[in-house]
Amino acid sequence: MKKIIILFIFTVTTLFSAMVQETKWPKGETFLTFLEKYSIPQSLYFELEKEDKELCSEITADRYYYLMENEDGTLNQVLIPVSEEIQLHIYKGSDDKYKFKTMPISYQEYTETIAIPIKTSVSDELQKATGSAALAAHLKAMFKASANFRRMQKNDFIAVKYTQKSLLGKPFGQPDIKAAMVEISGKKFYRIKNEKDDKYYDEKGKAFTKTYFFKIPLTYKRISSPFTKKRWHPVLKRYRAHLGTDFAAPRGRKIYAAGDGRIEFIGRRGGYGKTIIIRHPNGYKTLYAHQNKFRGGLKRGSRVKRGQHIGYVGNTGLSSGPHLHLGLYKNGRAVNPMKVIRKPETKGLKGKNKKTFLANTKIIINKLNNEVESENRKSATRLDRLTSTSELNSNKDI
Repeated sequence: MKKIIILFIFTVTTLFSAMVQETKWPKGETFLTFLEKYSIPQSLYFELEKEDKELCSEITADRYYYLMENEDGTLNQVLIPVSEEIQLHIYKGSDDKYKFKTMPISYQEYTETIAIPIKTSVSDELQKATGSAALAAHLKAMFKASANFRRMQKNDFIAVKYTQKSLLGKPFGQPDIKAAMVEISGKKFYRIKNEKDDKYYDEKGKAFTKTYFFKIPLTYKRISSPFTKKRWHPVLKRYRAHLGTDFAAPRGRKIYAAGDGRIEFIGRRGGYGKTIIIRHPNGYKTLYAHQNKFRGGLKRGSRVKRGQHIGYVGNTGLSSGPHLHLGLYKNGRAVNPMKVIRKPETKGLKGKNKKTFLANTKIIINKLNNEVESENRKSATRLDRLTSTSELNSNKDI
């Protein structure tokens, strides 16, 4: 659905206000088909550097982008987010030719604590209160091991403290839940995030986040291009991003699954060429691009084990030499694969770390419970007002 909004867009030489369309990227659309639709020379794409070509392959269906057309239907300019940090900008330059650049996304960020009595469902109530469809999914995943949401009764509560990016007044990207409480049939369950290890614990310090480890998926010569989320290049005078790690290796070398999971995609994917995407537990996905060929017998939906052979190093798509591009995503957010692969295993909170966490947890739980009490008082006040109004109306002379 299209919506007319006001955007301030930077061009090479001017800053101006323009009416643009906010719309979702269609399924099946690629960067090249988008250029073709607006009669933009495809050389714009083929002349890009490798990292920028790969960014064009990061465009996903149903992601909002921002488009401005001229009166004759030609493209004036467009902003296409490819991550929570970087967007693609196509615009007409002073020479009347289309230009391409990457630029950071200027978003706002806020943290709030909310308490909501459940009248219908957790998903409905949270989306109505916050505008975020993803928040409920994250909340349910956190309590999956111990709380049965189907047993939730009317007027049970949820309380959540979370941080959310905002773009143009709407939630943008994935929410980061700091703490949460759900009340189910009168019983309260808590989850508090420990920022030091990025795991969730209950009020007693029991861990509820399973550590998930990945292995490097091949024997490689060197890392030819590391993960770069958003970096200003001082020589080129522009932002660059590379949402994965490139491993240089000979053509035909075997590629293995980095972790247990199920194949979500297998086939060609834009500039990534022959690609496999595997969905893993805990919201992770891995992407293996530029393959020469896939191992026989694999298809969408196939289950794979960590270390299982899935394909061969190649040079398909837009690639300057044989290598594997490994992408890693957590709840849709690109993360550095090497940090997760190299992350040391921990066995939970101990000693001083546990004492500090439990002390902070008491403060957080009091805050959540105070929010619930405040909401209860508001509900009681509203009920008193309704009752008083009803009594006054019943006492009126007819």
